Amino acid sequence: MTPALSAHDDGAILPDAARSGLVLAVDLDGTLLRSDMLHETMWAALATRSRLFLQSAGALRNGKAALKAALADRVTIDPRTLPYDKRVLDLIKAWRADGGEVALVTATDVRLAEAVADHLGLFDMVHGSTPEQNLKGADKAALLVAEYGPRGFIYVGDSRADLAVWDKAAGAITVGVSPAVRRAVDAMGRLAEHLPAQGNDVASLIRALRPHQWLKNLLVFVPIVADPAHGGWQWTWVLATFAAISLVASAGYVINDLLDLADDRSHPRKRNRPFASGALSVSTGTRLAPALLLLGLGIAGMVSPALLTVVVIYFILTMAYSVRLKRYAIIDICMLAGLYTVRIVAGGVAIGVGLSVWLLAFSMFTFFALAAAKRLGELSDADAAGRTVTRRGYSLEDRRILSQMAISAGYMGVLVLALYIDEPYVQERFGAHRMFWGVCALLIFWISRLVLIANRGQMDDDPLVWAITDPISRATVALIAILIALAVFL
Repeated sequence: MTPALSAHDDGAILPDAARSGLVLAVDLDGTLLRSDMLHETMWAALATRSRLFLQSAGALRNGKAALKAALADRVTIDPRTLPYDKRVLDLIKAWRADGGEVALVTATDVRLAEAVADHLGLFDMVHGSTPEQNLKGADKAALLVAEYGPRGFIYVGDSRADLAVWDKAAGAITVGVSPAVRRAVDAMGRLAEHLPAQGNDVASLIRALRPHQWLKNLLVFVPIVADPAHGGWQWTWVLATFAAISLVASAGYVINDLLDLADDRSHPRKRNRPFASGALSVSTGTRLAPALLLLGLGIAGMVSPALLTVVVIYFILTMAYSVRLKRYAIIDICMLAGLYTVRIVAGGVAIGVGLSVWLLAFSMFTFFALAAAKRLGELSDADAAGRTVTRRGYSLEDRRILSQMAISAGYMGVLVLALYIDEPYVQERFGAHRMFWGVCALLIFWISRLVLIANRGQMDDDPLVWAITDPISRATVALIAILIALAVFL
């Protein structure tokens, strides 16, 4: 006989669990967890070593359950840092407080499920996938009926695949399901409660794209601004280049966030990023990254095949940096500086002009300084928080040398600009070329202050992001823009 169920006035299911003997069966992916363990382990394997992912992917020929088992064999996920749904946790705690039993029933590999259960300490039983069986849909329903009897459990799930389970359950609790699935559950005639979706909203999606970082892509305008002879339709090409680089860069940011999930979740600020916090699911990011990449490459290809080549190179360098090179001291700084410079190269390719040695030398030194200041800021921030730096080749003792590198490279960039100003053709091209000397003075001030702030641990991870929010930096940039405009148009 099916135990009786009742409901709160607000519709929440309230079985008398202590007397009814009903079991609360809770799904993991997308339900208890605001993420998906298959995608979590895939990205963890890629972050650890891409070869681990390729080795695991070979198991897919034996089915999805074998893939999950292979990934679980090769990577470790810390259950303490995973993004849990507080509403589901509260539901489980209330059920247990009423004397009821709770089972974790998931298509995730059973070893990972047991690790989660051990961490939370809220489950009486754990059922998960094995290499031979993917515990999902009808298989999950059959197991629950075999273990607890028909209508012997209430199931908490989140997807269309769970309809087969709810069909055998005494009651249904859905978490963020689509309207169609919700209607299908209600049509079963079960007592049901529907928890609305959380996360995957537009605001979180925009944050994942990091549009504030697109300001760095304004570097594509440097070649056309530096050569006033260009204009007209060429501005349209540069705008298209800006859009292409921005979309490809956002694809890289999404991939980087997915690779850095473990580190970000232990970081005082980065743990609030959309994927680390669970505001966006890892599966959403897995689909989003290739969509952004293809759109950006498509726009670049419309401008010219040459630009498409540069943008592809930019993405490859971004991935090389994210997957491996950012772990190595000095190499990571050189890569960051190179990625800045590639943006300028893309702007030159878009309008069909070669870049001067002066511009490339200035870019090389200045961007190396910014990259060194970025690492200096991270180390200072870690020191202040008492946090161990991970996935970087630096120790706290390296702050002094990073400070010296940032200062010296920044000043070398200013020296290059000063020598450029003294060139006869520059004096002929720009009627008020002396205005550039004011730019040199302001750059010396800004670079010196940048390194000072970074050394104090008062700067955000990216110097350009910090510059946007820093009033003195904004004023300095405005003055530099005015001086450049005067030099060009007077």
